[in-house]
Amino acid sequence: MIKRIYQTKIEEALNRTSAVVMLGPRQVGKTTLALTIAKSFESIYIDLELPRDLQKLDDPGYYLDQHHNKLIVIDEVQRKPALFQVLRSQIDKNRRTGHRNAQFLLLGSASNELLNQSSESLAGRISYQELYPFNVLEIGSENITELWLKGGFPDSFLDTTNSLEWRQDFIRTYLERDIPMLGSRIPAETLRRFWTMLAHNQGLLFNASQIGGGLSASGQTVSRYLDLMVDLMLVRRLQPWYGNIGKRLVKSPKTYIRDSGILHALLNIQTIDDLLGHPVIGRSWEGFVIENILSAVPPHTGVYFYRTAAGAEIDLVLSIEGQLWAIEVKHSTAPKLTKGFHLACRDINPAKKWVVYSGTEKYQTRDGVTVISLAQFLEVLTDPG
Repeated sequence: MIKRIYQTKIEEALNRTSAVVMLGPRQVGKTTLALTIAKSFESIYIDLELPRDLQKLDDPGYYLDQHHNKLIVIDEVQRKPALFQVLRSQIDKNRRTGHRNAQFLLLGSASNELLNQSSESLAGRISYQELYPFNVLEIGSENITELWLKGGFPDSFLDTTNSLEWRQDFIRTYLERDIPMLGSRIPAETLRRFWTMLAHNQGLLFNASQIGGGLSASGQTVSRYLDLMVDLMLVRRLQPWYGNIGKRLVKSPKTYIRDSGILHALLNIQTIDDLLGHPVIGRSWEGFVIENILSAVPPHTGVYFYRTAAGAEIDLVLSIEGQLWAIEVKHSTAPKLTKGFHLACRDINPAKKWVVYSGTEKYQTRDGVTVISLAQFLEVLTDPG
């Protein structure tokens, strides 16, 4: 079993607060990790997708009172929105009897809906932790090519024979069951076409009008589709960096299919040879690197890209403790930096400049840019000392 780097973070959060919400797309490993963590506590597990468990919470106050001294793990908590108000009174009641921390571990797969419900009811009583698919630190740098091809969903990465079929089933299940269960009325085939169009446009500026034209839908409608996929943590909407630097800056976001394995399934990329010969290879690697980096950044890190109308560009800009880090991503063992990167760095004056590439050697250029592998860069992020 692969140990998740998030386990310690979530355990620490439980020990300092009453409730922790673990966010992540379906099948990312939330339940497995929650049950592993729950072994350290006297606990119970409730899955709101099971009718018998849902029925237990017909009178939630009464049921929760029976287990007031335990860690209560509630899976797919977005299925019962009215529960959050009950949790607030339960937390406050437990606090008065001395049970202040580690009361509830809540699992959910629709971020905005959950954040809105919980932030209104549980302000000051809750911590949020996002669970990403496997990253390079968890599976080892020797497996990076397999991770890039298959993606980091545990059942996809660990499947030695039917990984692609698993991902195709994952896409189908989301479209035909999971998204409709959230109340969406978008036809499954329309959303599949939209998802596939985003895959073809991996790492490019989001142009709602252009995509809408391909779907015979308005730009406003397409933007709502994007909101849904971002909320489900399946697509990343990377916002541009803004600053008063006297430059005309791009204002549109870039979009990425967050998991590289799902990207490749949408594009019918079956093998590493298929990927190496596909036009999306550079943008696939870019998205893969960005998601790995964002799985390891410190809390409260600002995340952007930078581009001017004149073409100066930085793939990823991190704001860490008030400092800007400029990161260029290259799928090459001999990366060459463009003039646009140097011009962009001159614009924003980052404290650190990096190239994250597909090689293994770490070295510095005469321009003060550190060239580094993805695994090495994640180690820098997780152990900055």
